[in-house]
This record gives sequence, structure tokens and C-alpha cells, in this order.
Amino acid sequence: MRSLVTLIMIGLLASVFPANADKSRVRTLLNEIDDMWRGQSSYAITTMQVKTRHYTRSMKLEGWSKGKEKTLFRIIEPLREKGTATLKSANHIYTYLPKTDRTIKLTSGMMMGSWMGSHLTNDDLVKEARLEEDYDATISFEGVRDGQDIMEFTLIPKIDAAVVWGKLQLIILADSHIPVVEYYYDEDMLLARTISFSAIKTLGGRQRPSVLRVVPADKPDEYTEFVYEQLTFDLDLSDSLFSLSSLRK
Repeated sequence: MRSLVTLIMIGLLASVFPANADKSRVRTLLNEIDDMWRGQSSYAITTMQVKTRHYTRSMKLEGWSKGKEKTLFRIIEPLREKGTATLKSANHIYTYLPKTDRTIKLTSGMMMGSWMGSHLTNDDLVKEARLEEDYDATISFEGVRDGQDIMEFTLIPKIDAAVVWGKLQLIILADSHIPVVEYYYDEDMLLARTISFSAIKTLGGRQRPSVLRVVPADKPDEYTEFVYEQLTFDLDLSDSLFSLSSLRK
């Protein structure tokens, strides 16, 4: 999903170096938001519900991560899909299908396909970005809007960033820095999807949104919703957990 000294120094230097201070403030806030669901490693239990025009389905997942490069998801429920797993290792994604005991390496042509039937793509998993590293950000609004004291960021991808979006807009609560909503725009600057954050509770030792809902702009009646039931950070996870042999276990 800050250093107190950093925040104090930003305040002291703002009057002398306002532009640099503002950049430092933005960088600090974006790193805090990025780390809200990340540590050096993590373990989570999540319920994912997918609603489309044709069906509604729900599954429970457990997931492990280590840094940005290693992620493993495994379905716990329902029973008919239990054991189905996805492994991300660097820029590669593998899927294990227990019914056929097959491991499939996703090709480049499969990357824009739906991940586990959701409104996220396999490409979303591979190109997991850090906001501060991949985007140039500015604070585009700061104040009260719709009864909430908020900060709004506008983020434009850096020239060499491996991202597919033309622009992001992120709104957070001014006091807690908890995200409220994030808007994703395509290369034509048309809204592509919205991720909203709600149901704040203690997860991983601090207050975080426990519900994330992804809504595609072209299908506003559909969504994928993730509900965090458990979240733990900075576990001692072996690299062997993120291997093809572990994927099949």
C-alpha cells in the first residue's frame, strides 16, 4: 500500500525552494500510497467478485508477493477451481490448471486477456508500476470537495515508462492519505477505468481501504471487486515459493 524527518524538512525548506519542496512532497506522498499494499513481502487473503453482463462469480484467493518482481496467487474457493494458480516472475506469467495438471506460460498475444475472468488483464500483473518511478505527478487540487478534504494528483507517464496509460488521476484524503478513487485514461485521454477504495479498516497494522472496485468505463454496470480479509507484510519468503514447482503444489 514516511519518514517524519522528511516531512519536517519539506516544511522548513518550502519557503526557500518551493518548487523542489513541492516535488519532494509529491514524491513522498506517492511512495506512501504505493507502499499501502506493499512491503518487502506480503501475504493476503482476498475475495474477488466479478460481475459482467452474462454472469456473477466469486472466488477466494491467497496471494504472496516479494518486491515488484515476484507474485503468486492461488484460488482457495470455490472447490471446482481450487488450486488454480498464477505466478508472476519478472516479466513472465504462468498459469497452473489443476484439472488438467498443466502449466501454461502466457504468450505476448495473451497478455491483454482477462486475468481469472476479471476486469484486470494479465498485462496489469506484469506491468505493476510504482507511481513515483513511472509518472511525473503534480497536485492538481487541494481542498474540500463534496464534503471531503482531499488532494488530487494528475500523473503523466514518463517517456521511458513501460505503462499503457495516457494519464492517471488519483484522489486521496488529505489527513490520512488513504486513496478514494483513481481514474485511468488511455492514450487518447479517454477514461478507460475507475478504481474506487472504501471500507477502511485495520489491515497489516494500519488503516487501509479493504475494498477495491474496478469499473470499466465502457461497461459501467460491470465491475471486479476485491475485499481484503487478511493482509500481512514483511514476511520471510523464500524465492523458491515463486517457482514453477511451487505453482503446482
